[in-house]
Amino acid sequence: GMENKGRIPFVKFQWFFIAVSVVLLAASLLVMATKGLNYGIDFKGGARLVYQFQQPVTEGEIKEVLKGINLGDAQVVRYGEEKDNRMAIKVEKAAEHAQVGVAVTQALGDTFGADKVELQEEETVGPRVGKELRKKAWLAVIFAVILMLIYIGYRFDFLFAPGAVAALIHDVLITLGVFAFLGKEVNLTILAAFLTIVGYSINDTIIVFDRIRENQHGITHSTIGNVVNLSLNQTLARTIVTSLTVLFVLVVIFIKGGGALHNFAFALIIGMVLGTYSSLFIATPCYVGMYKLAPTLRHLVGQRR
Repeated sequence: GMENKGRIPFVKFQWFFIAVSVVLLAASLLVMATKGLNYGIDFKGGARLVYQFQQPVTEGEIKEVLKGINLGDAQVVRYGEEKDNRMAIKVEKAAEHAQVGVAVTQALGDTFGADKVELQEEETVGPRVGKELRKKAWLAVIFAVILMLIYIGYRFDFLFAPGAVAALIHDVLITLGVFAFLGKEVNLTILAAFLTIVGYSINDTIIVFDRIRENQHGITHSTIGNVVNLSLNQTLARTIVTSLTVLFVLVVIFIKGGGALHNFAFALIIGMVLGTYSSLFIATPCYVGMYKLAPTLRHLVGQRR
């Protein structure tokens, strides 16, 4: 019968996975509350300068030079691979004096030789614009999640929607937690990655939900565990193949991408792994829970009328 087809007993272990996720979520929120997110120039204001050097340089050497020109808090990050000799300098207070690029170029030229240093990229964002962008960025993510909720409530029945949204929030929060923990920069590129994660995670969840709905005629209070298990096992191969093909591409971008692409791919790799995981272990148990609660909920709603 149906029991032996559901080879991997997902539903049996759901509390274990939910516990793991709760721990990860708590850790993510804690890190974000204590350490905070490392917002890029896009969201914070300031200047970002990328320099190409003729000879090998270290972050320390550049920081020494910058101390001489009193820039306040400057971050120096290697850009691309070590042999490229490129450095990105982020200055927060830049918007106050527009000449920051000139000052830094001058100072680096004095130390390393003017012909040995070249300013390749420069971007400046005022602090007000940054704050505005940050607000809009968060609104974009929140709207995306709300729209997904409405869509799933409409496309399936409403019992499916809470699980899908729980899975989405789970994926985004834990990915953000990893970014906060590693101190990686959150900028507009990373925001694009988060919106992609939202879309990807939902897509994965819908594939599983669709199969549950196809098998729905067999669902009763006592068989729901089996039906959901069967559905998960039927979609598992497809989910894994899809995820792996995308992962291969992302890993290549992650290794070869350098600079901005490196972090973009990093966010997507984490988000994708979480997205696949949450479709199986977060969204589905939530649906099972909602299904079992449904009579109680209907009863309460009935009483209220």
